[in-house]
Amino acid sequence: MTRMTNKTIDICVCTFQRSQLAATLRSVGEMRLPSGYITRIIVSDNDETESARTLVERISETSPLPIIYVHAPARNISIARNACLDTSDADLVAFIDDDEEATTDWLFELVREAETSGADAVLGPVRAIYRDDAPNWMRAADFHSTFPVWVNGEIRTGYTCNVLMDSRSPHVAGRRFNLERGQTGGEDTEFFADIHQTGGYIAFASRAWVEEAVPDSRANLRWLARRRFRMGQTHGRLLAQDTAILGRLRELALVSAKIAYSFASAIAMAASPAGRNRGLLRGIMHAGVAGGLLGSRELRQYGNPSSQGAGGTSSAVARSR
Repeated sequence: MTRMTNKTIDICVCTFQRSQLAATLRSVGEMRLPSGYITRIIVSDNDETESARTLVERISETSPLPIIYVHAPARNISIARNACLDTSDADLVAFIDDDEEATTDWLFELVREAETSGADAVLGPVRAIYRDDAPNWMRAADFHSTFPVWVNGEIRTGYTCNVLMDSRSPHVAGRRFNLERGQTGGEDTEFFADIHQTGGYIAFASRAWVEEAVPDSRANLRWLARRRFRMGQTHGRLLAQDTAILGRLRELALVSAKIAYSFASAIAMAASPAGRNRGLLRGIMHAGVAGGLLGSRELRQYGNPSSQGAGGTSSAVARSR
């Protein structure tokens, strides 16, 4: 008789000097767990010193799930993400950011979609939680929530702020995040784009919510513009890698038209702050795409002393409402 054994899941959290990590770990411990799986948590500390160790050890004393602490210096988010993958030996690996909280059914819904679809990776949505004093136009347009982008009916890239991956998949096994993108961001965009390009399937679990509070430092147009521009740069660089010179020229012509249209839309919607800023941010993102196609230096997102959390900002080209 063959003895049946449970499958395993590792939930990975990359962190950098974030006190919100405690709430993240507690929320994960309070989830409904999928049956038939043994689940644990891996925390990868990207700080030069082991600044998160004491907090993690304190939380682990009461956590219903075992927690593994890994020190993965320094200030390069790809190092932290790869340390999670190197530490994990589970069948499935999930990622959640250190400034997010899992909803009760988060992991359950990700696993259900993975089992139903047979996907190599499953993305979930991120719901932004705004402070009462956040600008009305920002709250109305919900610029900070995160969803995947569909192109011709398929998801071609992804993000690490809410994802489950099948470690046994040939499109995932052995894959690691690009260290050269570990401070600019875009390492996850590239990672999941490579999964798709090698034949992997990326699915979406629409009810696998995580929630992220939007701090004051991000509740402004300047932060959104910088983020959109960097996202565009990553997309442009990926296009440039896979396209010959004539193709890049065609892409530049197309993106130039998109820039003009977006800014024209912003002008036309001048009376509506939400509509105006939506067009403005779309134009800035396309400007970033043009910069990426032309090889401009990408903005540095991680590794600066002022950066709030190496693990807390998804760098995927995502759709915000």
